[in-house]
Amino acid sequence: MADKFARDSQHDYSTNANLVLPTNISMHDQGIRKEPSCEVSSLSEHLKDVRMGDRVQHTRPQSINKKQKINDNNSLGYDTTRFKNLSLFNDTSNVSYEPKTEETKQIYKILLNFIQETIGDQVPNILSDAAYEILCILKNDRVRDKERQNKIEALLLNTKLSPERFAFLINLGKQINDWSSNDEIIPIDHTENINVQFEGSSDEENNFDDFDVSDGEEAMIDDTIQETRINKTNDSIQRSQTLQPRTIDALWLQRNLNNINPKIKAQQVLTILDEASNSHELENKLILLLGCEHVQFIKLLRTHRQMILYCTLLASAQNEMERAKIEEKMRNNSELVWILEDLSRKDVNDEEEIMEIDKNEMSLNKHQIVDLEDLTFEQGGHFMSNRTCELPNGSFRLQKNGYEEIHIPTIKPSETNSQHILYQISDLPKYVQPAFNDCHQLNRIQSQMVQITLETDENILLCAPTGSGKTKVALLCILHEIGKHILPDSSINTNEFKIVYIAPMKSLVQEIVQTFTKCLNPYGIKVSELTGDHQLTSEQINQTQVIVCTPEKWDIITRKGDERTYIKLVRLIIIDEIHLLHDDRGPVLEAIVARTKRWIEITRDNVRLVALSATLPNDEDIAEFLNVRSNGLFYFDNSYRSVPLEQEYIGITEKKLIKRLKIMNNLLYEKVIERAGKHQVLIFVHSRKDTVRTARAIRDECIEKGTIGCFLQKDSSSDGLLRAESEVTKQIFLGQSFSLS
Repeated sequence: MADKFARDSQHDYSTNANLVLPTNISMHDQGIRKEPSCEVSSLSEHLKDVRMGDRVQHTRPQSINKKQKINDNNSLGYDTTRFKNLSLFNDTSNVSYEPKTEETKQIYKILLNFIQETIGDQVPNILSDAAYEILCILKNDRVRDKERQNKIEALLLNTKLSPERFAFLINLGKQINDWSSNDEIIPIDHTENINVQFEGSSDEENNFDDFDVSDGEEAMIDDTIQETRINKTNDSIQRSQTLQPRTIDALWLQRNLNNINPKIKAQQVLTILDEASNSHELENKLILLLGCEHVQFIKLLRTHRQMILYCTLLASAQNEMERAKIEEKMRNNSELVWILEDLSRKDVNDEEEIMEIDKNEMSLNKHQIVDLEDLTFEQGGHFMSNRTCELPNGSFRLQKNGYEEIHIPTIKPSETNSQHILYQISDLPKYVQPAFNDCHQLNRIQSQMVQITLETDENILLCAPTGSGKTKVALLCILHEIGKHILPDSSINTNEFKIVYIAPMKSLVQEIVQTFTKCLNPYGIKVSELTGDHQLTSEQINQTQVIVCTPEKWDIITRKGDERTYIKLVRLIIIDEIHLLHDDRGPVLEAIVARTKRWIEITRDNVRLVALSATLPNDEDIAEFLNVRSNGLFYFDNSYRSVPLEQEYIGITEKKLIKRLKIMNNLLYEKVIERAGKHQVLIFVHSRKDTVRTARAIRDECIEKGTIGCFLQKDSSSDGLLRAESEVTKQIFLGQSFSLS
């Protein structure tokens, strides 16, 4: 007991309180301690390989740094490069499986190859989406094998799987051991009524304060474009912590929706804000549209519903009359009057403060670098900037499972169109009649243009539907130029003029050459093709009166027009498909027109410009560019079509890519069967592989549903011809398709 008491008491405070114990220096590492000592030491070792200014740090004004603060947890950070180059088969839902180990990566590749062998070559997004859906089925223990096989076969475009291949697929699913149930995203049932509770913790409220509620300014741009792209998400700067009517412009809502999903249009949200009867219905519709993960933005829309709706409508008003109607409606509502007053009131002190801050910032940042590539539209000249799309009268929509149809009926000819007098060929000048031996009269469009084409040298811009006879109008202009060079003995002086017809494609050039050669043969006029595949020597060009060429070829020739004598003889230039000014080849056409106009100013020679197009909405702008006066501008709508055109557009609304592809094949089969044996059907695809794949899908669907006999009758001449060709062709699939008519 005494020994135990002695051991316990040696650690007592009263025993060792006054003891001074030496430190065991060997237990400490002297290299770790960096405290400065009082001894004088040299700085040569510390300043080795260091020059003055190497450690300089560039700081920024506190006001600018404060503006650039943004919540890192904000999932709505805007990234302009995120949704570039999206197509029909781009999946932005981020619902996919990613292997986490090398073993599962190899198994996943085998699974993708299995799917590719089954459904054919598809874009990677479709294959990965199909793999994800298959894994969801394989990992679901509540599904039996027979039901599992039926679901997978339906998913793989109704492809039957043999027992061996299905067992191989199940084995692949078992080898993927890093599949987590968290990878599955349960879709929201749109028929279920959802009640959303926005009251959250204080953290959510703090995050909401950092949400972009102002128009924003351009973030200060550093010395390199790369840093600009890195800081692209920091370009939203807050002027205030609450939403104010002045901060909402016409594009405020769309900018915030782009951060969530660029596919969602502002008009959809505005419709919900306008039509929702109460807050409960508003929350449900916004959740279904935007998703549960964007609760803060939905709360913002709910809290400031009227302000966002009416401020956006005011800013988007197309004219003063529409704006006045909206303002009158707001004045009659006591809850909206304050919004108008706030918009009309100007806070002078705030404006002066803002101007002073901007002025100081401009003095601190004089040079800025702008990334022009980031400002370009990915769709180029085909970018659609229209806010609304107005359908013609009589159009209607059909909502179906997985897709939507828009039907646009044919436009019936108006009574004024049918009252136009049609020119008989016998009524035309005698020198014109030999070119129209294949017809007896001109159509409505050609009859209205006889006077300006044959009796004047006015520039012409003709906008008319496809198949309305624009080529014959160009022929009338050519005949007018030929008529000016007819000699007294009825011969034509072919050495005094040349005519240029510019067509965008080589196939169209060849077609025009054949048409004009046949029509102008009685006049002894020579028509020649000038393209990259068909060259002409200077002697051949001198012997040619009508040159049909592509824009690029004529652009090369006219760059050194002074050196070529035959350029000076050109009296008429006809440009087909002038709407290509809006395309990538537009600068070439623009250069040709500008060079021709410059040539007219210098030489005072009269060169007539005639432009043709089937789709040209801004005809007045093009007419001004071509120096076409009002009497030379002709625009004919679809009511002048010789064959009425009925349009039907189909938009697929299914989110899953593999299901989207299946719906496309089913729709294609239905549209083909509707016209099978009655009308011809032309289907456009993206590649040669797609041609075989699409034809196989239609064939298999017809065999499965027993509609293969709808295309041709047995023992018919066409059926016999196809069977004979099936024995000769070298392509196996083509021969099989021919044998099945």
